[in-house]
Amino acid sequence: MTTLQSVPSSLGTHPAAGSNPSRAETREQLSKATYDLLVIGGGILGITTAWHAAQSGLRVAMVDAGDFAGATSSASSKLLHGGLRYLQTGAVKLVAENHFERRAVSRTVAPHLSNPLTFYLPVYKGGPHGAAKLGAGVFAYSALSAFRDGVGHVIGAERAARDVPELRTEGLKAVAVYGDGQMNDSRMALMTVRAAVEAGATVLNHAEVIGLRKNDGRVVGAELKDRTDGTEFGVSARLVLNATGPWVDHLRRMEDPGAAPSIRLSKGAHLVLKRTSPWRAALATPIDKYRITFALPWEDMLLLGTTDEEFEGDPADVAVNEADISQILDEAAFSIRDQQLSRDLITYSFAGLRVLPGGPGDTAKAKRETVVTEGKGGMLSIAGGKWTTFRHIGRTVMRKLAELPGRPLADDMEPVKQLPRHMPLPGLANPHAVEHRLLVDGGTPGPRMAADTARHLATHYGSLSFDIARLAGGDPELSTRIHPDAPEIWAQVVYARDYEWARTADDVLRRRTTLTIRGLDSEDIRSRVEELLAKRP
Repeated sequence: MTTLQSVPSSLGTHPAAGSNPSRAETREQLSKATYDLLVIGGGILGITTAWHAAQSGLRVAMVDAGDFAGATSSASSKLLHGGLRYLQTGAVKLVAENHFERRAVSRTVAPHLSNPLTFYLPVYKGGPHGAAKLGAGVFAYSALSAFRDGVGHVIGAERAARDVPELRTEGLKAVAVYGDGQMNDSRMALMTVRAAVEAGATVLNHAEVIGLRKNDGRVVGAELKDRTDGTEFGVSARLVLNATGPWVDHLRRMEDPGAAPSIRLSKGAHLVLKRTSPWRAALATPIDKYRITFALPWEDMLLLGTTDEEFEGDPADVAVNEADISQILDEAAFSIRDQQLSRDLITYSFAGLRVLPGGPGDTAKAKRETVVTEGKGGMLSIAGGKWTTFRHIGRTVMRKLAELPGRPLADDMEPVKQLPRHMPLPGLANPHAVEHRLLVDGGTPGPRMAADTARHLATHYGSLSFDIARLAGGDPELSTRIHPDAPEIWAQVVYARDYEWARTADDVLRRRTTLTIRGLDSEDIRSRVEELLAKRP
């Protein structure tokens, strides 16, 4: 059994120079100012809106009852993709737009937080699609990306099995190949929060809305409660935007108790497993005419999913159950050998809720479109959409703000067409160059950094990795691993606390690092993380 070193009582006692304001300072700032826009909800829809609104010159505040990206936005399939299945419905323009956004994010906006991923789409005897159809589909898919990720084509089973050793080859006729991308959604969201703050936004997580401020029936702000200490305070704003995801109708009913439901929810569950062999490609296996199950190499693990079923309960109660686990493993078994699907390999499971436009029909066939509505009290509500197009969603909301009746904000904001088209996220750098620098000198006079730690930092922080390396160099204890089987070091916990708004162990272990998804967030580690977090007000 590996024994972890204890964290010295002096470790991380004081906030780092230039760190974020304390929660008390942020609450005071929020309560004293009148903002142009108050964004309620810190998932990616709220985050991208705050980022674009701050870029446009508006005075912006953003709050969330939990952590930033603490719900659905950190429970995605971690993909930046054009949406191959949309071709079946004839949504050619949508796929092309998705590809444009995917390429922009992965190549210009955040190449340090994303990476290309080759997909293999296996064609089995008796499957829902034939090789010719899928071959034509992946060719058209790559054409809509202007062949910038290669030409979609078909390969034989033997070659595919060399890249994916756990691929089931019995009955395998051919494999269609195409390119997309992936990311760590939590890290992408946090970097976008940071971009919003650098553009001038004021943000606070773990701040629950307990009521809306109204003036002559119009929503002009919100009353909040800091969940970390119970402090209550208020925020005033000329316009309030409801971006609370699965809770969007809950907030709409605060504005108007008679508001009719505007959305429906679809549950998507995922499993994370240890890999039994290297994977050089991902699998996208057709289950039926519309559904695909994914097997994705991600964070040195294997990510399986997803389910798609209507959800009608309390969004706070969404969780992976036994039926989800069985479904995911059974569907994965169409194309993956049994030894890779042992339940003993599961390290983590998670479920999120897709927000879909209200109405009848199969959720698997529903469009992932964004809907913006205005309530009786003037509060805007935004719901739906997909991770890949988060920048496009931000621009869409800005256009809506500029076109509101009476144009209350139009004169104070920069037109959308004049905003930078490809504003990068913080830390923009070539991750390979950053990794090399970290390996050469670590950015510090301290001990040489391990190769897996350097690679992890470079691909999760970009050039901001050097700030973490300097923290580690200033205190040798911070350069040690949090767990011997993970690349993260203790300096990341201090960095998450001082620069990334982390307040709880889950904030750090589930979203700022990968300890939880690796199944390594032991009680000992959690208590030491909490000890470090408590050293900053």
